[in-house]
Amino acid sequence: MTELLATGPVRKMKTLLADPVQYTMLLGDHEIALNQYLGQELGLEFSGAINCIHCGRKTAKSFNQGYCYPCFRRLAQCDSCIVSPEKCHYAAGTCREPEWGEQHCMIDHIVYLANTSGLKVGITRGSQVPTRWMDQGATQAQPIFRVDTRLHSGLVETVFKNHIADKTNWQAMLKGDAGLCDLEQARVSLLAECAGEISDLQDQFGLQAITVLDGQQQTLINYPVLEYPARVTSFNLDKTPHAGGTLLGIKGQYLIFDAGVINMRKYGGYELSLTRD
Repeated sequence: MTELLATGPVRKMKTLLADPVQYTMLLGDHEIALNQYLGQELGLEFSGAINCIHCGRKTAKSFNQGYCYPCFRRLAQCDSCIVSPEKCHYAAGTCREPEWGEQHCMIDHIVYLANTSGLKVGITRGSQVPTRWMDQGATQAQPIFRVDTRLHSGLVETVFKNHIADKTNWQAMLKGDAGLCDLEQARVSLLAECAGEISDLQDQFGLQAITVLDGQQQTLINYPVLEYPARVTSFNLDKTPHAGGTLLGIKGQYLIFDAGVINMRKYGGYELSLTRD
């Protein structure tokens, strides 16, 4: 007998750092603890309705993982500088929402090394540690810089990504955990390689604007996965409004079923029903 667990517009899953990470699915006002359903048959059914995750209006198409087109065009959080922070234009007076920029961009950020599908560099607001790492499916992470704006984090990341990846190979990440990295050794080596460029940035913006974090403790992250897929195939709710199967694991923002995987963050604002067989 099929049991309806919840229905509503979906949001990014909540995470709690534990061993393993604890996941909560958000469907409207419902919060469903997911780890308890590992090994069970779950289904996700898309009703066809999409509501903007910012303003709530109905939209025929989702932009930037959950926004209607007017919000996508208007909101600072949807601007291209969010993906490419080194292109921040706040100082030019052209930020779409200066107050939002002051609250979210003109604050301390962390530049970090992480092991997702391998070694990578990344950035996040200080308040998003360790959430950002869990959302990316990182098994190890370590802060390496504290900077005072998002722009500065992007400039530092740009220096480092000339030497290491700044993206996760999500298919590889979902096939299993990457081998352990010595993050501290990687940090020391990268700082030596990039010393001149980092020094130039500090000369330009000040030592306090770009602070090296020496010997920070790394965070180890374990995910609730019973079995990784040998081959990664994705459900597409826009083409087929049903996803599911036996829940084999959760990693990053992905549900791993025996029949395929689904990125829950991609479908922000989609009205879904979660069922258990």
